[in-house]
Amino acid sequence: MILHSLYIDTTANKGRGVFTLEAIEADTIIEVSPVIIMSAEERVLLDKTLLHDYIFEWNPPENPHQCCMAQGYISVYNHSYASNCEYFMNYDEKIIIIKTVRAIAEKEELTINYNGDWDNATPVWFDVKD
Repeated sequence: MILHSLYIDTTANKGRGVFTLEAIEADTIIEVSPVIIMSAEERVLLDKTLLHDYIFEWNPPENPHQCCMAQGYISVYNHSYASNCEYFMNYDEKIIIIKTVRAIAEKEELTINYNGDWDNATPVWFDVKD
């Protein structure tokens, strides 16, 4: 399920992103996406490819250290440390859910925090300085 008003467009400095044609209320589920789950061994291989930037950690308690590739728009949401959406893993259903954390304006870009918590300020891999 992808909310009917969502669309993909280019951003000023992040490539593609997800936007909305209509205002969206806070706490609205805007996407439910199935995932393709890959093993820890497959993750090692994926980390050597461009797909590394588009996969998610997938760590159910019974089988941690996996990763997944989400279908739908989920891999196109850009990162923000103060994102306007958050994502949730449902390990039983093998889906990722995106929900707004505040009201979203018409034509606003929808963002998630790649750390998992919408307001987590821990630097993500592309902001970590060696």
